[in-house]
Amino acid sequence: MPTESHPRRLPRLRRLLAVASGNWLARGYLAVFAVSFTAMFLFPESAIAGSPLLLTAPLSFLSVFFPLAPGAEVDGAADVTAGVVFAVWLLLCALVNAAVLGALATGDATATPHVADPAEQRRRDRTGPAGTRPKGVRALLAPAVDNWLARGYLAVVAVALGFFLCAAFVLPDPGFAGIWPFMATAPFSILAMAASAPFEYYSSIPWLSPLIFSLGVALSGLVNAVLLGLLARRLRARAPHPAT
Repeated sequence: MPTESHPRRLPRLRRLLAVASGNWLARGYLAVFAVSFTAMFLFPESAIAGSPLLLTAPLSFLSVFFPLAPGAEVDGAADVTAGVVFAVWLLLCALVNAAVLGALATGDATATPHVADPAEQRRRDRTGPAGTRPKGVRALLAPAVDNWLARGYLAVVAVALGFFLCAAFVLPDPGFAGIWPFMATAPFSILAMAASAPFEYYSSIPWLSPLIFSLGVALSGLVNAVLLGLLARRLRARAPHPAT
């Protein structure tokens, strides 16, 4: 049988680009990133040079695992190569973040599937979105657990947070163990660090600061997982089927 009735699926990359530029929130984010990215090259010694790294968190923090960082004491060719790789990585991270914001702004693409039957479509129109969309916290958090992208991210957060808790409450010297959950759940983890800092320096209870930081990191990871889940739903949403 001919396959003309089946719509052609857009490649994932094209769909990602469409989500990353399809609304004002995503385009506004890309505009802010473009300004900070340009400033990073024009004013490399200024305080704003690190803003692209924060704007593209948490994916941008994976650059710490790169074998060569820009500005290292190496020959010119290697340093230029490292700079180019780092810049391309920031651009990719910005694209993913813009797509996440785009998916958030456009809502859940899979909440109301297309119905080929006109009678069924009219029935859905009469009931409205309230009759087809689940309500409550479960529906709000569903994107964090119903796809492999968000579940994989939550697994990474759990490992980083578990390592921090072990270092903070079991090991004699935690060192910089908090940097891993902080990077994994950025940028919202900045709020977790700010909330826990006063308890670290001004509280007589030593375990209160890492506990507050851990709770903040867990919430930050959950928010990021929901956003990633919304993006995953948007990327796998099918184009509407034409009526036959």
